[in-house]
Amino acid sequence: MKLNIRNIVIALLPAMLLIALPASGATRNSHHARPRFLIGPFHPRVINPPDGNGRMLLVTWPRPPRAPVEGYEIERAEVGSREWVMVGEVSANDTTFMDRDRPDLPLRSGVEYLYRVVTMSEGFRAVSFPSEAIAASPRWFNVKRANVLLLIVVYFGSVLWFIERAKRGKSLYIRQIPGMTAMDEALGRATEMGRPALYIPGIMDVDNIQTIASMVILTEVAKKSAEYDVRLIVPLNRAFVVPLAEESVKEGFLRSGRPDAYNPDDIRYLSDEQFEFTAGVTGIMNREQTAAHFFLGAFFAESLIVSEIGYATGAIQIAGTANIHQLPFFVVACDFTLIGEEFYAASAYISKEPQLLGTLKGADLMKIVMMAAVFFGAFLSWIGVDAVVRFLGV
Repeated sequence: MKLNIRNIVIALLPAMLLIALPASGATRNSHHARPRFLIGPFHPRVINPPDGNGRMLLVTWPRPPRAPVEGYEIERAEVGSREWVMVGEVSANDTTFMDRDRPDLPLRSGVEYLYRVVTMSEGFRAVSFPSEAIAASPRWFNVKRANVLLLIVVYFGSVLWFIERAKRGKSLYIRQIPGMTAMDEALGRATEMGRPALYIPGIMDVDNIQTIASMVILTEVAKKSAEYDVRLIVPLNRAFVVPLAEESVKEGFLRSGRPDAYNPDDIRYLSDEQFEFTAGVTGIMNREQTAAHFFLGAFFAESLIVSEIGYATGAIQIAGTANIHQLPFFVVACDFTLIGEEFYAASAYISKEPQLLGTLKGADLMKIVMMAAVFFGAFLSWIGVDAVVRFLGV
């Protein structure tokens, strides 16, 4: 019996020694025994982005289901080369990377590249399989912007359609603009009083859209002035606007059948400086005792001064500007004010030019289409259908 017990103790002694080893040693051994590859092998997917210019490639990869990932490194190599270069590093929450052409890491159009993704976790690195070879190439059409193409086609199509209707003599309705309908009243009063009219096309240069729109209105005001036999004074703040204003006034007098009534001395360049110009305008108002004032164009701080002086002289004043921060001054000091887009619509309203009418009606139709799309898309989103929202990209 003693012999059997001794044999049993001798046999169990190695197992007891293993159990008595320090726990830290066992932990360290188990740590080194962890697998090197934390996720299953995969091939990253590389595509030319829809808005690519031939100098970028989009790399995508699957998200690991269970591995505690700390981040990713993206490596690139040319086809036929064994040299892998790290081109970027992203966080664990990302599964995409846009590789762009850079001075230090050029990405050439037409050259085929391979990509691989290195997964990092607790000091370990798992390298994916290489992707398929792909070359960056420019996209001539971005399919994601098809919505913009559709809106452009609808807009220009409607503009051309309305222009053709106007050329054929079809009536295109535009609501009355009080400031333009009062133009005859203002010039008529100047005729009765035997005083001149004053027209200021703003203080901006010829490259400003408000100045261009004002020139169209100036032509019609000059035409009416010639018909009413009213002298028209046009003070200007920019030298380059002078020939444009001269041609506009000359054309207006010519349309009225009185080209001989045109006086080039009434087109006056005063100063490029804002308040020197303002002082010159107020001097003209007081000396000439102008009876009708037209302030149509881009105005700034001078708007309050000229409109207040004009009000003090008792003239009928018609103003309009797209600079909304100046509208309050015109509203309180002038008899009629064109607010915002009314100023641009006035050129089509007063001239009846087919191109201007067609553009105005086309823009109005586009606004209706956009508002309908917004409300219709909101309704569909409310019931769980987001097709319109995805198409519009909002």
